[in-house]
Amino acid sequence: MSLLDYPLLATIENPADLRRLPVTRLDELARQLRAFLLETVAGAGGHLGAGLGTVELTLALHYVFDTPDDRLVWDVGHQTYPHKILTGRARELHTIRKDGGLAPFPKRDESPYDTFGVGHSSTSISAALGMAMAARRSGRKRHAVAVIGDGAMTAGMAFEALNHAGDLDADLLVVLNDNEMSISPNVGALSGHLARLLSGKLYSGLREGGKRVLRRLPPAEVFARRMEEQLKGLASPGTLFEELNFDYFGPVDGHDLNTLVPILRNLRDRSGPKLLHVTTRKGKGYEPAEADPVAYHGVTPFDPARGLGRDGRPKPLSYNQIFGRWLCRAAAEDPRVMGITPAMREGSGMVEFAKRFPEQYVDVAIAEQHAVTLAAGMACDGLRPVVAIYSTFLQRAYDQLIHDVALQNLPVLFAIDRAGLVGPDGPTHAGSFDLSFLRCIPNMVIMAPADEAECHRMLCTGLRLDGPSAVRYPRGTGPGRIAPDDLEPVPLGRAELRRKGRDIALLAFGSMVTPAETAAETLDATVVNMRFVKPLDTDLLAQVARDHRLLVTVEENVVAGGAGSGVAEWLAETGHGVTIRHIGLPDRFLSHGSREALLHQAGLDAEGIRSTVLRMQGQPEMSPARPPVSVTRDSPGGKP
Repeated sequence: MSLLDYPLLATIENPADLRRLPVTRLDELARQLRAFLLETVAGAGGHLGAGLGTVELTLALHYVFDTPDDRLVWDVGHQTYPHKILTGRARELHTIRKDGGLAPFPKRDESPYDTFGVGHSSTSISAALGMAMAARRSGRKRHAVAVIGDGAMTAGMAFEALNHAGDLDADLLVVLNDNEMSISPNVGALSGHLARLLSGKLYSGLREGGKRVLRRLPPAEVFARRMEEQLKGLASPGTLFEELNFDYFGPVDGHDLNTLVPILRNLRDRSGPKLLHVTTRKGKGYEPAEADPVAYHGVTPFDPARGLGRDGRPKPLSYNQIFGRWLCRAAAEDPRVMGITPAMREGSGMVEFAKRFPEQYVDVAIAEQHAVTLAAGMACDGLRPVVAIYSTFLQRAYDQLIHDVALQNLPVLFAIDRAGLVGPDGPTHAGSFDLSFLRCIPNMVIMAPADEAECHRMLCTGLRLDGPSAVRYPRGTGPGRIAPDDLEPVPLGRAELRRKGRDIALLAFGSMVTPAETAAETLDATVVNMRFVKPLDTDLLAQVARDHRLLVTVEENVVAGGAGSGVAEWLAETGHGVTIRHIGLPDRFLSHGSREALLHQAGLDAEGIRSTVLRMQGQPEMSPARPPVSVTRDSPGGKP
């Protein structure tokens, strides 16, 4: 099927076309949009459940507001496939997350309707507030709307923005998309009626007129305000938002266009900070996704008639599964072990751990800063906390990592998932910088496993240390060297000589060991599995520097300040006369696509490593004589 099989949806090239429809046709359009979304994502893969749940909300927002002039800011972006369909990208939706295709999240240079680039949670209110302030300063009558989920609302940044917006009395609408609460028909109808009443001009006029009269009688005004707050508190959960100076409306059924459209029209015409609480259902309209929203959050291609199936073939264990199994075993042996996650239980491989060790499992919601300082507090009083966190999410807790953990030299182990390139999720989720921002922190021990078995052993190493440590591993599976029963730690600061060659030594970190070994076969190069970014194995480094005329560091991290920089700094400090070059991620943000394609683009597959080293050999400074230390950089596709 194609877009032409959805005749009403096919007429919508942009939201202006949508706004020309009578409101009576929106339900029909919603059905076609949902069916097209399901068909397309089932064929191409991508984020599914969240988008199915926001079809009506997306239609209503674009129908009521004059986008893109009115600013519509989405949080995270998993739910924005309907938004992309309605804003001229329906025919390209099948390319989403693929090489050269649509971006997985809203992206400013992809469409003027993508007003703010997102990917991490809880940024929408701050960004929309900034846009509201810009409109006020320029004197433009432009609306700013932030759409944020109930999960993203758990982050402190969201409440910082709410507090600021309420203090400014900003002209801002926050739409809280609550997809955890279910509303029965009776309660939903009542809530919709109350929200329409509270958002309407009659109620507003009566309230403001009453305030003007009661101001002449201060005790009566205080009494009336308290009564209003108490009565609204009985009918709605909005007391907190009211205390932040937001007018609260809801909860309302986010799938009922007959309720959403008039409420949004009313709120569009009201000034000041407002919050509309809507309830939606992830996977709405597709029963398997409604029943299992976790499984259908992000999908590979599947048959909608059969749902997500299993081909019966055993799949290799991924790094996060290796971590989950290790954590269960560590917790069974030591009751002091605590597993902490900032709302990424499934992604970090902690589902089984949460079931088996509920007293040792902590999900802090989307609060990375709190997760790290919580771990620091646990470590102060004898527990052994393990923080399971994506590389890009650790960036959000950098001050806590330095100030609360490293400065106090506390034994907190960071299991850093999604290190390096992540493929279809693109640059917002790529762990390109962790080696650089961790390496400069005193007291940190940083490990990068070459394979799954080594990851298991390094986690054991980190748990036994008396200070902070990190084990960083990539998304997905590794080379397949799995030894889940091996609890023997890796000797601290000890590298491993994998292959002995001539002239050239490849010093590979983590995921780059396997492609470096392949490249070394044709180069006849030495390969060192460096294992530790900090501390370095300086004894082996000194030996390799004496025996080779060229050292090439290889890492799945930016070259600037990365693991290779640490090697170069030590060589320069100790006066070893050898030329060193670095291969790593380029000095630019790589787009989305398959992980394999992105590694090739960055020159970090076996072919790229081999060709880069051959190119280095042809350079004039590469003479057999030992010159003074020459530290240069080589990042294929990026800046020299």
